[in-house]
Amino acid sequence: MTLGGGLFSFALSLAMLAAFALAIAGVMLIVKRKERQRGLLMIGVSVVLVLNVLIWIWP
Repeated sequence: MTLGGGLFSFALSLAMLAAFALAIAGVMLIVKRKERQRGLLMIGVSVVLVLNVLIWIWP
């Protein structure tokens, strides 16, 4: 599969958008609602998503 494939690129883009949304929501949970455990879990999931994308695009 090439890196420029349509569905592949869409999936990677969607994963990155989800990672950023999870990171922002996690920070908001920690700061505003004082729910530290859920916020850290959301940030952890976003880190895993970003690492997965980096693994897939690494040459």
